[in-house]
Amino acid sequence: MDFRELLAYKKAFDLAMEIYELSKSFPLEEKYSLTDQIRRSSRSVCANIAEAYRKRRYPNHFISKFTDSDAENSETNVWLEFAFECNYITKEIYQELSAKNIEIGKLINYMINNPGKFGVS
Repeated sequence: MDFRELLAYKKAFDLAMEIYELSKSFPLEEKYSLTDQIRRSSRSVCANIAEAYRKRRYPNHFISKFTDSDAENSETNVWLEFAFECNYITKEIYQELSAKNIEIGKLINYMINNPGKFGVS
């Protein structure tokens, strides 16, 4: 199986793309701060999932990379909260994206807690 088939990866990739499109409307003065940070952290969730899956032969590496992915996912949620509080996104959009973020976190934590179900020996 390829990492792109993992539900956590699919959902994280979709959220990163939603954030990318949404962040295009952020003020120009946020280009090198909030816009950059939220794009980087949301993309890093996906990258860490890919790396974790490729390291599934090594349980500690697998768990470590998924832990990194979980941390990046949490960071993304913080940036979403800042975007909301700065009035760059509506409450409805914030709630929708935050719910997706929480769901991704649950999927990641399931993988951390059940590495054997993902080919980890």
